[in-house]
Amino acid sequence: MDRMTAPAEFIDSTLQREGDGYRGDAERRRLGSTLAFYGASVGAVRGTVRDALRRHPSLTHDDVTALSSELWAQPVFERRLAAIVLLQSRVSLLRNSDLTRIEGFVRDARLRALVDPLAIDVVGPLVESLDGARRTRADTALERWSADPDPWLGRAAVLAPLRALRSGTGDWDGFARRARAVGRDADEEKKQALGFVMREVAISRPDLRL
Repeated sequence: MDRMTAPAEFIDSTLQREGDGYRGDAERRRLGSTLAFYGASVGAVRGTVRDALRRHPSLTHDDVTALSSELWAQPVFERRLAAIVLLQSRVSLLRNSDLTRIEGFVRDARLRALVDPLAIDVVGPLVESLDGARRTRADTALERWSADPDPWLGRAAVLAPLRALRSGTGDWDGFARRARAVGRDADEEKKQALGFVMREVAISRPDLRL
């Protein structure tokens, strides 16, 4: 394996120290995953990424995206979750072009525990931060995701606008178009995500209907 960068080495070694083999085995069985598990808690993952960012406060856009890919490269659940937390923490640095990298993560994740936070806490805020031609390109990418035969990409496309819709903003018409496309698809991941978003939005915006 290539030598890790200092931030990646800190995150990886800390997560291994925080890990517990029994908890890792239990999580692997619960999630039905083939990934390796250190057995570190979600809180430990978040705290480790926060500490890494304090140690390296001047990370640029390119540093953050490269570090996310470095963490993701190894098939370890906690490393991949750390990559997502990193992107969540620095979503303001992300650009429209980063959706290509994130699409690769979604295709590779194949777990709700990874796909859902990627969609809701990274893709959604990233798309909402864009305007003009960049927003149009991002919306086009989500339209493509929703029609893709990969169920996890479709799930991400449905979940991405959840935060904005729940807060009273967001592109309802765009979501409705993707929802109609998903509604014609029998895939369970997409339909479950659609039902979840509709239930969440109904709490604060009961007037919205497909």
